[in-house]
Amino acid sequence: MRIAVFGATGRVGSEILRLALEDGHHVKALVRRRKLDEHPNLEMIVGDVKNLADVAATVAGADAVFSAIGTDRTTTLTEAMPLIIASMHANNVRRIITIGTAGILNSRLTPGLLRYRGGDSKRKLTFAAEQHEAVYRLLEETELDWTIVCPTYLPDGEARGDYRIEKDFLPEGGKEITVGDTAHFAYRQLKETEFVRNRAGIAY
Repeated sequence: MRIAVFGATGRVGSEILRLALEDGHHVKALVRRRKLDEHPNLEMIVGDVKNLADVAATVAGADAVFSAIGTDRTTTLTEAMPLIIASMHANNVRRIITIGTAGILNSRLTPGLLRYRGGDSKRKLTFAAEQHEAVYRLLEETELDWTIVCPTYLPDGEARGDYRIEKDFLPEGGKEITVGDTAHFAYRQLKETEFVRNRAGIAY
């Protein structure tokens, strides 16, 4: 399979990249500079995720797209996603798997709201959740086969495999999920369809 990866140098993105290359997939990754290890199945495209030509070159020829772009107190995510969506449409690519945040899952405390607005989340800063909600709303309006993987607190750590998943909600009592397990679950979505056009809450 040919896969386009955005955010490949980040914590989750680098794990997804590793899993894809280990399985023999051909990967194109858009990076700001050449900091990834060379691999015969990896094509690094040096550029800017906020530049349409660079994004389009990364998506061209892909069978699926992974986005693990972070927020980092910037609007990079919301600037990049319209370009990714446009490039997918132009290249007839339907499948996209993105990493979101548990804040954009449905609230259990306040039906009809998202967790970060409904009082479920204890985080006082909402900028990241607002950015991820904007991406969620963008994808909802498309015909793409999207899945948004929504981890809660995300410490470093390897995949353990004992996580719980729930469609559109955070599993009850879920407090954290490692980077390794988040990447493992997201990568599995290449072959699975249960969470197509849904958010997937993931936690231990």
